[in-house]
Amino acid sequence: MKLEILSPEKIYFTGEVTMVTLPGKQGNFTVLENHAPVISMLAKGVVVYRQNGEDKQIGVGEGFAEVNKNKVVVCIEQVIND
Repeated sequence: MKLEILSPEKIYFTGEVTMVTLPGKQGNFTVLENHAPVISMLAKGVVVYRQNGEDKQIGVGEGFAEVNKNKVVVCIEQVIND
């Protein structure tokens, strides 16, 4: 599935992944291929994604995520580099 992580100013990541874990307002949740469509508010936290068998992560500020037809779009205020 395709993952895009972006803010109003910049695209931080775009690429094919097999798994994404997102920091939802009600707790973390994981998206796999063929996930049902969903829109969720995101809390400040960490997005974890698996690309080529390797888990990678990026700290993010608040925002939202849309999952639809094997595409995950993560719109955030900012990336947080701790």
